[in-house]
Amino acid sequence: MKWCLLCLGLLLLAGCEKAINFKLKETEPKLVVEATIENDQYPIIILTKSIGYFSTISLDQLQNSFVHQADVYVSNGTKTHKLKEYSVHLGALYYMYYYSVDSANLSSAFKGEINHNYSLRIIADSREYNANTTIPNITHRIDSLFWKPAPPGNDSNEVQVMVRATDRPGFGDYIRYFTKRNSEPFYAGINSVYDDQVIDGTTYTLQVERGWDRNVEPANRTSFFLKGDTVTLKVCNIDKATYNFWRTMEYSYASIGNPFSTPTKILSNISNNALGYFGGYAAQYRTIIIPR
Repeated sequence: MKWCLLCLGLLLLAGCEKAINFKLKETEPKLVVEATIENDQYPIIILTKSIGYFSTISLDQLQNSFVHQADVYVSNGTKTHKLKEYSVHLGALYYMYYYSVDSANLSSAFKGEINHNYSLRIIADSREYNANTTIPNITHRIDSLFWKPAPPGNDSNEVQVMVRATDRPGFGDYIRYFTKRNSEPFYAGINSVYDDQVIDGTTYTLQVERGWDRNVEPANRTSFFLKGDTVTLKVCNIDKATYNFWRTMEYSYASIGNPFSTPTKILSNISNNALGYFGGYAAQYRTIIIPR
């Protein structure tokens, strides 16, 4: 009798199932801003249009996403400079586009300076976007780099690069780091930003995890470097808005494909509902050559 009741209950539950279909609204593409200014460097701004979540991404689609002929201005509070659009040939028929200082009008151009504030103004498709950032003081200093063999069980050719660093007393320091291996570009670590909640006012030692190109999924991603590598570490003090952008961006990146992850809103500091960020970087560098 119990088995009959159980089977009847299961049949009733099955009969209550209802298919749920979501109809996602078509939305207009949004402006995506990747804007940076670093000490001793000119500002660089990349403007694109967002692509639909379920779109099939192709090289042609990426090429067509760049925003051209925008009016882009950067100010340091004293000078305001209108940036110029440039292109970089990537091969075949493909180019990358970015905005930076107009070499024909250097009288109003400027490079980033430590402990300075900057504003960004963009006019694109008859809409205006604004943002502000700071290149903070360098308060988190690299004392030294060294290496040691990777833990047992790893390739004998792999090594850990270690950093010894000092954080000034007082909360509110935010850091982003990058690594460069041999002739590769600088790549950010998979988890590249952190604050000083735990390390405030201390001198500490930890492993520098190798940065990777996030557009390419390597066959065997590792946190280690190799014997014979020349490794450059770039550590940057950043402001809180830049930290919040990358903290939420990297959390979202890490949770892709996980059906149990919590949806994350990526925090932008660009006005008018644009995506992306304008960030200032106070950078310092250290290099180590690992013997073979």
